[in-house]
Amino acid sequence: MKQITFFLDFISPYAYLAFEQLPQALQGLSYSVEYRPVLFAGLLKHHGQLGPAEIGPKRDWTYRQVLWLAHCHGIPMQMPAAHPFNPLGLLRLALACGSQGLANRYVCETIFRHVWRGGAEAADPQRIQALTALLQPARDPAGDEVKARLKANTESAIARGLFGVPTYAVDDKLFWGFDALPMLRAWLEGDAWFASGAWESAHQVGQGITRTRPG
Repeated sequence: MKQITFFLDFISPYAYLAFEQLPQALQGLSYSVEYRPVLFAGLLKHHGQLGPAEIGPKRDWTYRQVLWLAHCHGIPMQMPAAHPFNPLGLLRLALACGSQGLANRYVCETIFRHVWRGGAEAADPQRIQALTALLQPARDPAGDEVKARLKANTESAIARGLFGVPTYAVDDKLFWGFDALPMLRAWLEGDAWFASGAWESAHQVGQGITRTRPG
């Protein structure tokens, strides 16, 4: 049985779609999943990137595309009242309900659907308070232990080579994005493409131009 680590941040619509689609995408295969919350903004900061929702035209396209993808895959989805939002309270709540930097599927499902169904404010304090009462975390989401765990998760993800969410880690491979689910399935099925050298060849492509980052 293969073990998959699913790195997620509740702020990401693609992470929500991937979370909902994962059981169907991998149906019939033998695997287990551990869900590890990370701070997407921390990954962006490390790599000097803006998120898709921070670039005007890309923001509009992202929202259109994720709603279309949800429609195509039969996944209920409504945009929250405001996006992007501060996801720290939700990430810490998930970790406070779990242990060793992980959250179980029920907790992740409840929080994802809090954000991506109903069209309400995801970070509204009263809604988060009600969500906390529902999930009954074992630890204080605002406590130092939980905060340190989220930081450690994010730093560990960066060290492992992550740059975005959702990312699925299995064996020595990282698969990024909702649209990587078929590729993940192919790896789990032992597709011969992965032994062809094509995976490794991507790292060998020369970089012709390097742009200086602004600022």
